[in-house]
Amino acid sequence: MTEKESNKEETIRIPELLAPAGNFEKLVTAVHYGADAVYLGGKKFSLRAKAGNFSMDKMAEAIQYSHEHGVKVYVTVNILAHNEDLVGLAQYLKDIQGMGADGIIVSDPGILAEARKHVPDLPVHLSTQANVTNYASASFWTTQGVSRLNLARELSLQEVQEIRKSISAEIEVFVHGALCISYSGRCMLSNYMTGRDANRGNCAHPCRYSYKLVEEKRPGQLFPVEEDERGTYIFNAKDLCLLETLPLLVNSGLDSLKIEGRMKSIFYVGGVVRIYRAALDYLKELPAEQWLRPDEISLPTEFMEELLKTGTRGVSDNFIHEKPGEGEMNYITSRVEQTYEPVAVIRRPGESHFVEIRNTLFPGEEVEFMGKGFGVKSTRIVGMYDEEGNKVEKANPGNRVLLQTDPVAPEYPIHTILRRKIVKTAG
Repeated sequence: MTEKESNKEETIRIPELLAPAGNFEKLVTAVHYGADAVYLGGKKFSLRAKAGNFSMDKMAEAIQYSHEHGVKVYVTVNILAHNEDLVGLAQYLKDIQGMGADGIIVSDPGILAEARKHVPDLPVHLSTQANVTNYASASFWTTQGVSRLNLARELSLQEVQEIRKSISAEIEVFVHGALCISYSGRCMLSNYMTGRDANRGNCAHPCRYSYKLVEEKRPGQLFPVEEDERGTYIFNAKDLCLLETLPLLVNSGLDSLKIEGRMKSIFYVGGVVRIYRAALDYLKELPAEQWLRPDEISLPTEFMEELLKTGTRGVSDNFIHEKPGEGEMNYITSRVEQTYEPVAVIRRPGESHFVEIRNTLFPGEEVEFMGKGFGVKSTRIVGMYDEEGNKVEKANPGNRVLLQTDPVAPEYPIHTILRRKIVKTAG
């Protein structure tokens, strides 16, 4: 046995699981379901201007909450800045450092330079927007003081591994979430169509629109844009999903696996973080000798089946194994029909769970508790009561009610999400 193989038998290092936190509730959900770190944006300098984002007071609260639960926080300062965007940047960076953030995420060299000048001790992570596609570029950024690089999403696994071997800085890759049609998210389509600058955080997502054709001599007449018989969503990429590639990614020595989705729901955040956490924990427990043949390691099929219940536009492994083709686009619809939906979130645990309703719920319906890890508990709602003890025959979004179930559900902790299967009704 070689020295390398002997060392691998001793340990396999599981990378950080990095989750999106578009607002405080999503942060709490990510922490609850097992994220090691979260990334969030403030009201300025962030590439998700339409996410809930955080005021400075709320950001400080979020960092404190995360640290109390052993979770790191990285703050996005990742716009491609214009001159006016730099006003107030120095103080903003100092405020972030003062709150105890574990790092900032940047893509603009000017913002990087300002950060190194004003907060030299604050770790800087390079955004995928910087388009690192080779080891020479990766090496350049490390000389500029970057401690972690989120590589471009247009790389194969082999290219990722080559970069990993060439530099000592931390390496992070996206493993799940929406894909842009443009190179690592640098897109001008939103600017042209709506005046909203995607590269300064205000994308209108026109790549998800359904398009029709207008002939100039027949104004007002709309003709469908067809790719053979596949429909009209000509820019709509499927979602990235590297769940089944996790063994090879873990074996490559990566430092962080990132989930996209600051504008997604808590159902998405909780559902995706939950499965990737369970998958990484599964890999962690494998016998050391299995890591001598990582290409032969596979996850149980139930992991992917469960992940797909969160809703997607279809799934793609993007460039990780080969260059994507037309099969990686969804020409038919903006997203795949969702089979499950959230119905409530536990706000006070107990034998009868006190929950906040997210979708209209009636007694008699079957629901599932999304526990931590891989577990799901199915039960039937036999009674609902308001905070004064009055019986409720219909609970609407925002209502808080006490649920009685049969069988009695285990005492799940606060922040646990309840879901139900979507039942189609005859039209």
